[in-house]
Amino acid sequence: MDLSFLSGIGDAIASFFNSPLVQTGIQAMGVYIVVIWLASAYWAFRDMQGRTANPVLPYLAAALVIGFTPIFFLFGIIVYRIIRPQERLGEAYERGLAEEALIAEIEQIEHCATCGRKVDEEWIICPTCRTRLKRVCPHCSKLVGLDWSLCAWCGRDFERREALAAVGTMPVRPLRETSVGAGVEPAAEPVAAAVRTTRTTRASRASATPGPATPRAAGGSASSPTTQG
Repeated sequence: MDLSFLSGIGDAIASFFNSPLVQTGIQAMGVYIVVIWLASAYWAFRDMQGRTANPVLPYLAAALVIGFTPIFFLFGIIVYRIIRPQERLGEAYERGLAEEALIAEIEQIEHCATCGRKVDEEWIICPTCRTRLKRVCPHCSKLVGLDWSLCAWCGRDFERREALAAVGTMPVRPLRETSVGAGVEPAAEPVAAAVRTTRTTRASRASATPGPATPRAAGGSASSPTTQG
């Protein structure tokens, strides 16, 4: 059996690869693969920087791709994509903001402090447990919280009103009996007491303040204006 044609095929293939054009193409392809290999390592480095705050892990990711050599670096990329974190730092931050916004929105929903049922913001009493939720301002008829010290719409001071109401409920001594015995009208007794207090205060101040010295005559006796007249 004549196999001389096989040697001719081998010579043709060898001459093809030995041509300068093919050699240049092979070299360019090798350079291209090396560039892709290094670029993949840099991509893994930057990708890991966006997915973790650890400063060491990006270098380990780049070393993983480089360790697979230019021939098998595609397997290194596959391994890296499997073991890398699933979300970036920006995505995690946005997810955290969304969760906080959702929690804040849930907290803004009013609930009954006793039974925990969701209540409307315009309800005064919980229909389930009959717990008082809000009160009505007597001045502007707006709904206000039970713990508010004044109305936010009209400025009505609830604490002052409650203090005046508490003073009005205190027991008062009958004025007719005490005032009639003293000879003072019942309605005028508070005014008379205030006048007496004012006069007592002025008298005490006048007695505590020393008066000016009286000038004496040259003979050692004080001259009186009445005697001179």
